[in-house]
Amino acid sequence: MRLWFVHSGEVSLQDQIVTQISLGILTRELAPGERLPSVRELARRFKLHPNTVSLAYRRLDAEGWVEARRGSGVYVRTPAAGRSVEGVSGEWLDRRIASLVDSAKALGVNEDELRQRFLKALEARPATRLALVEPDAELARIVVAEIEAAIGTRVEVWETPAAADGWVLLAMPSKVEALRARGFPVRAIRVRGVAESLAAFLPFPRTALVGVVSGWPRFLELARTMLVAAGFDADALVVRNARAAGAWNGLTEFDAVVCDLLTARAMPKGVKAICFRLLADEGLNELRELEPRTIKL
Repeated sequence: MRLWFVHSGEVSLQDQIVTQISLGILTRELAPGERLPSVRELARRFKLHPNTVSLAYRRLDAEGWVEARRGSGVYVRTPAAGRSVEGVSGEWLDRRIASLVDSAKALGVNEDELRQRFLKALEARPATRLALVEPDAELARIVVAEIEAAIGTRVEVWETPAAADGWVLLAMPSKVEALRARGFPVRAIRVRGVAESLAAFLPFPRTALVGVVSGWPRFLELARTMLVAAGFDADALVVRNARAAGAWNGLTEFDAVVCDLLTARAMPKGVKAICFRLLADEGLNELRELEPRTIKL
């Protein structure tokens, strides 16, 4: 994974480390179980103070991104053991199938009929509904807009998860493990890699006036941190909340405005908008494979 650092900027080096590594984990540029560079190695390679790297690693550990193994190093945290790719353990599934079989037999259903009904249920292809489990309303609006624009499938937003037949539950990678631990078989949405997002726009003139506009505060924070780390001049970056008064004023004078998909759609004419999409193409392709079983717009 490629890292960028700016040593004389408004964004602290510790924040730059935490942001880039956590995004690398979310986007699978850093795989579960992968060993991170040692504190000494990272500090030497990028001319950082070892204490800065050490504190950043501790933050990542406290937030659940990595785990420090005594005498071995720091590793990307792996999902909880015993869970399948879809987050449902074999033991969990076995218990529920056994319970269903016992209940059916208690009601007098013979094994042949039960077997046929199982096969019929497995072969049935009911319409699938997509639900994004996300309590952050602004983030949910952006993610839903990207999915619906890419695959033409309607997506509902649920603040809290619920078990429901015929629904595929989606969640951002940072929330998947906690939801799966509660027994919800959620599907992780793949997030676009930082390098992938920035590659098309680098190198960018350091003197360019660049705006960052979004109604999602976290987008503003992440975009600013990554642009500074990639070499943009912090003094030439103007960050605005799209919901604040005057957010659209003067944007036509900017060399470029970095924004999310929803903000790009509302951008005034004449503004050079650079839309940073949150979701990776391969993740959208996986959702597209649900066709034609999904409810279309």
